[in-house]
Amino acid sequence: MSETTNPIACTVDLTTPGRNLGYLLVPHSVHRSAYGHIHVPVASLVGPRDGPSILLMAGNHGDEYEGQIVLSGLMRDLDPARISGRLTLLPMANFPAAEAGMRTSPADGGNLNRTFPGKPRGTPTEMLAHFIEHRLVAETDLVIDLHSGGSSLYCVPFGMTSWVEGNEHNPLRRSVMAALGLDAALYHLPDGDGWYSSSAAWRAGAAGFTLELGGGGTVDPEIRRRARDGVLRALRVAGGYDDEGEAGPIPDHPREFKDESLIFAEEPGLYEPLCHAGDSVDAGTRAAYIHFPETPGKAPLVVIAPRDGYILAHRVPARVLRGDCLFHVGH
Repeated sequence: MSETTNPIACTVDLTTPGRNLGYLLVPHSVHRSAYGHIHVPVASLVGPRDGPSILLMAGNHGDEYEGQIVLSGLMRDLDPARISGRLTLLPMANFPAAEAGMRTSPADGGNLNRTFPGKPRGTPTEMLAHFIEHRLVAETDLVIDLHSGGSSLYCVPFGMTSWVEGNEHNPLRRSVMAALGLDAALYHLPDGDGWYSSSAAWRAGAAGFTLELGGGGTVDPEIRRRARDGVLRALRVAGGYDDEGEAGPIPDHPREFKDESLIFAEEPGLYEPLCHAGDSVDAGTRAAYIHFPETPGKAPLVVIAPRDGYILAHRVPARVLRGDCLFHVGH
């Protein structure tokens, strides 16, 4: 085995027709288990007809639960006989993080969505990133990575995709984004040298999507239902699955944005949001206070929205440190 060979093994052949359920085995030698493995759930559904190759991911961050539930359900419920091409599902992509309910992996501290393209002989998170990009994303037509705001943010349901005028996948990007049925859509410039799953998709020449679906450390049943229906419609319009109309018609088009910004805490203290995900704000709007109860008599800091925009996500925990993200804003 060469130094550039990824040692992760898959317990099933992901190209075999039908429903294939198994694990990615990530080598993990620790004190309690010298020759142990991390078992990352994976499924492949291969249909009887030619069609696209599609990858659905969730659990990229372990404290983002909506996508994990949606994909776990689809692994059970989708009928391989109604699939055209191949559908690969990775519901707990960074399994150690997902098992612990943490954004990052307790195995190595790794943030999977800051690790692509990874390393074939690195930490568990680096090996996973390398395997996903070079074995699962490679030669894939469509990648949908289901996220949420996790423990620290709550997001209005929205989707993001890379956009360059004239790209061959633009019609697919438009039809999939509409089919997802989310509240907002952000079409941003690609980050081809980046460390995100969307960067991996762009490098592979695939149409990549990142979905943000609620969060705040909870699962909203309505958002989960909308996400499942949206993914089914996306598979339908991409030509990968016939859901026989189960997910209903495509809803109204989402609000569209081509620019974004983040608002950060400038001081440590207690954060009180005055605006929330789904609100529109004008430049100069008071967006939040940061209070300083540990300093007698100190007035709160007023957080001002610097630009007109639409709040895609707001922070949930009140205790903040300097540099914590308070708002994600679309423009």
